[in-house]
Amino acid sequence: MSDLQLEGLRAIAGPVSRETFERLREYESMFRRWAGRINLAAPSTLADVWTRHILDSAQLALLAADARTWLDVGSGGGFPGAVMAIILQDRADARIDLVESNRKKAAFLQTALGPYRGNVRVHARRIEDVYRQVGQPEIVTARALAPLPLLLNLTSPWLSAGATGLFHKGRDYRAEVKESRDAWNLDLVEHQSRIDPESVILEIRNLRPR
Repeated sequence: MSDLQLEGLRAIAGPVSRETFERLREYESMFRRWAGRINLAAPSTLADVWTRHILDSAQLALLAADARTWLDVGSGGGFPGAVMAIILQDRADARIDLVESNRKKAAFLQTALGPYRGNVRVHARRIEDVYRQVGQPEIVTARALAPLPLLLNLTSPWLSAGATGLFHKGRDYRAEVKESRDAWNLDLVEHQSRIDPESVILEIRNLRPR
């Protein structure tokens, strides 16, 4: 089974190492242990953490294969931020910041990602409070955080300065995009999710207020 899972991961995320695969398996185990004590994800999704959360997060790796500086906001249980933090261990000079205001979830992320502190920082703060602290990333990610209009407002300091947003969205994303265009000009590419046929990843560049 592990060899099949490794090949599935590589099909989704590109040429990751076996060491990265094992780290992700360890993260999955720790996530399951903590999820029994604190609300890290919807209980209905815990039966298939590997596909529903880890592979769904890992698919971002191929969408920004050359990016070295990442920021994940509203990290929650670590999807996609913690998954990308582990994948980025294979990339020289890469770093990622995870922002999670819930103290219990932030404590989980700090514990789970402790071995990777050289290029991973977890901020137990609100998004609005870390604009200067995290600097300017190349990629900003978010999954199940907020409707797109609010998400663009929260991430606009980075997106307006040149960062690219990679945002997981579900079946109602078109209405969110339409509403967002009332306030923002933006360049948009819709990537069909390789995990969930009813979901997309929105790639947003050149965010400008109308």
